[in-house]
Amino acid sequence: MAFTNYTTFVATVANYLGRDDLSSVIPDFVELAQERISRELRVQEMLKVATASTTGGDSTVSFPSDFLELREIHIQGTPVNTLEFQTPDKFFRNGKTTTSGVPEYFTMLGAEFQFAPIPDGTQTVQILYYAKPTFISASNSSNIYLAYFPDALLYATLAEAEPYLMNDERIAVWSNMYDRAIFNIRENDKGATFSSATLNVTTS
Repeated sequence: MAFTNYTTFVATVANYLGRDDLSSVIPDFVELAQERISRELRVQEMLKVATASTTGGDSTVSFPSDFLELREIHIQGTPVNTLEFQTPDKFFRNGKTTTSGVPEYFTMLGAEFQFAPIPDGTQTVQILYYAKPTFISASNSSNIYLAYFPDALLYATLAEAEPYLMNDERIAVWSNMYDRAIFNIRENDKGATFSSATLNVTTS
């Protein structure tokens, strides 16, 4: 069975498991599988750009609601103001955390970016980040996992189902197939990322 939406995907999972009495729990397996992929995969299909505005006197800006991992952050302007990341312990030893001006440094605490110097007004922060997609469900028929990585989503779902079914010998089978799919996705992403880039080789 081809699975191109949530309904056909759930039916495919049931077929692979050889069960027709799991309609109440397969959605849980699908959600757990998507949580696993969200933790483990970072590829260009997951990249998004968002902007946020600083407020004078406030050193923080909240993460986007679907934030997984940062790729790049800067303050828009001419020229672009690139921000330098510092670990929290180094950041709070930075004397500029108590001064006011255009931010030069940032760190990440909880679900917020924190800047130094403290913004002295409204600036536009541009954030390039890996986003967690809205999961497929009865109310959301597809997402990038189903559209681009259906094999990984299927194998992850089946691996989540087997412990519930007390079929432990199958966990390794689906987990190995999932790992292979993720490896291939990452390898393909490397090619897609660098194939259009100009590489300059220098020798010393």
